[in-house]
Amino acid sequence: MRYAAEGQVVIDPRQRVARTRRIVVKVGTNVVMREDGRVALSQLYGIAESLARLRQAGRDLLVVSSGAVGLGMERIGVAMRPTELSEIQACAAIGQSRLMAIYDDAFDKLGCRTAQVLLTEDDFRDPVRYNNLRCTLASLLALDVIPVINENDTVSTAELDHPADSSDRQRVFGDNDKLSALVMTHIDADLLLLLSDVDGLYTAAPGSNEAHLVPEVSSVTEQILNFARGKNSRGRGGMASKLEAARLATEADGMAVIANGRLPRVIERVCEGEVVGTLFLPGRNK
Repeated sequence: MRYAAEGQVVIDPRQRVARTRRIVVKVGTNVVMREDGRVALSQLYGIAESLARLRQAGRDLLVVSSGAVGLGMERIGVAMRPTELSEIQACAAIGQSRLMAIYDDAFDKLGCRTAQVLLTEDDFRDPVRYNNLRCTLASLLALDVIPVINENDTVSTAELDHPADSSDRQRVFGDNDKLSALVMTHIDADLLLLLSDVDGLYTAAPGSNEAHLVPEVSSVTEQILNFARGKNSRGRGGMASKLEAARLATEADGMAVIANGRLPRVIERVCEGEVVGTLFLPGRNK
């Protein structure tokens, strides 16, 4: 517990995380795929097991999962990510059905039901489509179903055709990090958990002598943004996009955690209030 100046008890931020009831979990490409380009089945089944425990404990869960393009590349034996947009979309189409099949099989074995939800920018721009989306997600949660969400890459080209930092057009979302934050803020979730292959936000490139893990961030300032360096080789985001997602979540008075999805039981550890990864506090720190 912490105490305010007036003597009022203030709940420790990590205990606030432990009390969250509705959680959006974003699973990054480098969690779905192994270093050799093959699907990380044991990791995905472990994530499903962790999520099933939380669902059975009464928490609402939504999953935003990357990995469709990587799974498609693996299925057709392509080692390097294609450069042609149509070929990337083809890989996404091939991989998306496989990605969903893995989640569906894993959750089914654990007694949980899933639903696939594929989104485009217009689902957030158009008021009618947005209202339909919000109502559908709310109905799925009421039915004890875990939505598995991804961008519909086979028809939505903005994310695939232009880099995330391009100014060619105004985007609603540029990668699954921001998509997960939008889902989190529009479905009134309490926590956004961003799972990647890094332990959290570092003050410099991980592995360097200057790098120190930042356990807690009260505001995504320019200094915090300067900690982000580069992009990974397979995912379309990077630490910069995760910081943007965390900023969106906290500005909506939610919390966000960036953590390593390759760590055993990382989801339970975060949701039990353990100091794991980097925690971003709500905008009003209420």
